[in-house]
Amino acid sequence: MKILDDRQTREKLPFAKLIPALRDMFQVGCQAPPRHVHEIEGSGGGMTLIMPAWQTGGFLGIKTVNVFPGNQARALPGLFSTYTLYDAQTGEPRAMLDGNEITSRRTVAASALAASYVASPESKTQLIAGCGRVGSLVAHAYREVLPIQRVLTWDRDPEAARRLAHQLQTEGFDALAATDLAAAVGVADVVTCATLSTEPFICGAWLQPHAHLDLIGSFTPQMREAHDDCFRGAAIYIDTDDALRKSGDLLDPMSRGVFKAVDVVADLTKLARGEVSGRAGRAGRTVFKSVGTALEDLAAATLAYRS
Repeated sequence: MKILDDRQTREKLPFAKLIPALRDMFQVGCQAPPRHVHEIEGSGGGMTLIMPAWQTGGFLGIKTVNVFPGNQARALPGLFSTYTLYDAQTGEPRAMLDGNEITSRRTVAASALAASYVASPESKTQLIAGCGRVGSLVAHAYREVLPIQRVLTWDRDPEAARRLAHQLQTEGFDALAATDLAAAVGVADVVTCATLSTEPFICGAWLQPHAHLDLIGSFTPQMREAHDDCFRGAAIYIDTDDALRKSGDLLDPMSRGVFKAVDVVADLTKLARGEVSGRAGRAGRTVFKSVGTALEDLAAATLAYRS
């Protein structure tokens, strides 16, 4: 069984290969049952998430995510994740990979894949709101699918925005930390949000008429990144139907009749298979909401193993 640490996993998942790998997996599909969630008694609120997925005749993958909030007091990260890849015919272990790298990289790759279908093909300016681990990868993924020339960074912690802007500059991007969120949204062709916010902070009135809003956060019903008016008059896309059940960004406005589930134009499967064409031109606002799926994990782990 191969063992790939975080560096090795990262090196085997360049976005130039990972984005097409996700597209291919959405086209052919796989089995991805609902995730299992188990509370760990006596751990101070710790829990384990188990996310399986497999393809008949291919690979079986299981991601284990351990979330332990009490680790902050121990000066440890609150989340650890591993991914185990097996032969789906025999059950033989093939590889153990770093789950954090798989999760973060496949998350932004899925957003970039969606943008390749529904964002304006002339998009040159991107705003990244939320400058943590996931946010730091966004520009690299989007550069593979759109002619992004300028990147603005914003975070509730201004220093985090400055750090990411500086990092992107050293990596060859024209990057600048934004202090005025509304102004930054107003000049961006693509607005990507990658936060853990429980309160909406992006207003629809700030968005350009052709803007693409990419919502990576809000993977629980209690989380929000976008105000209701972001969805009015926009073409809405999702990664999977789970987004309609898990994301506060969708559940809250739907509860008030802002839009209905049937108003969602398509998910990534329909886009990847060409069942829905996506954006036809520059005009019109689009929104993509993702919550993640074990299908993406399996695609990433398979790519890393075969590399």
